[in-house]
Amino acid sequence: METFDWRQLYAANRAAIEDHGVPGASGLTYPQTLPGSGARGLRGRPRTRAQRLPAFPPLVRPADAPVPSATDPSLGRGTWEQLACQDAGRTRSVFVYTPPTVSTTSPAGLVVMLHGCSQTSAGFAAESTMNRAADRHGFVVVYPQQGHQDNQQSCWNWFLASHQQRDAGEPRFIAEALRMVMDSGARRRIDPARVFVAGLSAGGAMAAVMAATYPDRFAGLAVHSGLAYGSATSLPAAYGAMAQGGPDPRALGRAAHAAMGRRARAIPTLVVHGGADRVVAPVNGDQLVEQWMAANRLAAPGTFDPDFHRPSQTSHGRVEGGHAYTSRRWLDRRGTLVQEYLTVEGLAHAWSGGSAGGLLADPRGPDASEAIWDFFTRTTGAGRG
Repeated sequence: METFDWRQLYAANRAAIEDHGVPGASGLTYPQTLPGSGARGLRGRPRTRAQRLPAFPPLVRPADAPVPSATDPSLGRGTWEQLACQDAGRTRSVFVYTPPTVSTTSPAGLVVMLHGCSQTSAGFAAESTMNRAADRHGFVVVYPQQGHQDNQQSCWNWFLASHQQRDAGEPRFIAEALRMVMDSGARRRIDPARVFVAGLSAGGAMAAVMAATYPDRFAGLAVHSGLAYGSATSLPAAYGAMAQGGPDPRALGRAAHAAMGRRARAIPTLVVHGGADRVVAPVNGDQLVEQWMAANRLAAPGTFDPDFHRPSQTSHGRVEGGHAYTSRRWLDRRGTLVQEYLTVEGLAHAWSGGSAGGLLADPRGPDASEAIWDFFTRTTGAGRG
């Protein structure tokens, strides 16, 4: 299968992050799955001197990556488990983080987190610091693991039509992983009304796929540096969408609504995107917001009629010593938050507010993990923790 050359993209992206004074990736604790070197980067684009690649750690298959201990400080204070999920006659890995405050008596919320290309579940957990947010607020985090046998560089295949449907391909595996964790009542009790999906980059694009194909399973969607559902259905189209956006987002919204079928409902959606993203162009953030405006308008006729250019609320901020950001929110006619768009000036292709030294994390931005859980709790009407 032909795949992206993420080494070249991430090398340029790492340089963009370091331009803002963020340390390099040499301090990473957990293996990051990185593709092998090659003579060319993006297909048909030879490397230039400015794109010369730094040395990366050796390739490590995600399934072979070490499982952190329950007391590892970079992954929170709770329990980190590796579970085996059966999918299409194969065994695939799913990692689950359960904070110490979660029990079998009081139902907790749950966030499915989908990693980006070249990442492992452990690496994504460490870089995003989502487990620490789970410790603070008392929710479970599930990390399905993509493997090299499915994509050479551990990317979710969001750009292939065969992985954009319910009960097929990778969406089926992710849904099965969620079902398996939901059924594990002996370890934890999950509130089915507070199950959400989020992801970064290719994982963000796949999170959008999951919201469109399994709207009955998820109460909310968060996409960080990702792309709209259906923005590509082939590898060449994926390159184009990453560089300059996909087709008309209103048409993509109709496609997302059609994918929901009889299960269609408004899906509260948060989009986070960096203004200096050189891997997934910022226009994709705009298109994600507009796509879900169109889909949600169709799913909730007469109650939600947003205008992209006229948000219900707008606020601005700046991280001390870091990036400025803007939050735009759209409410329905009852005053309930339905969509939010968090844009971060100067943020490259990296998890905003993530751990220092991560390949795909920038601590100088607002804390995306906190923003995601805050959005989810606001849109479901549930309190924190």
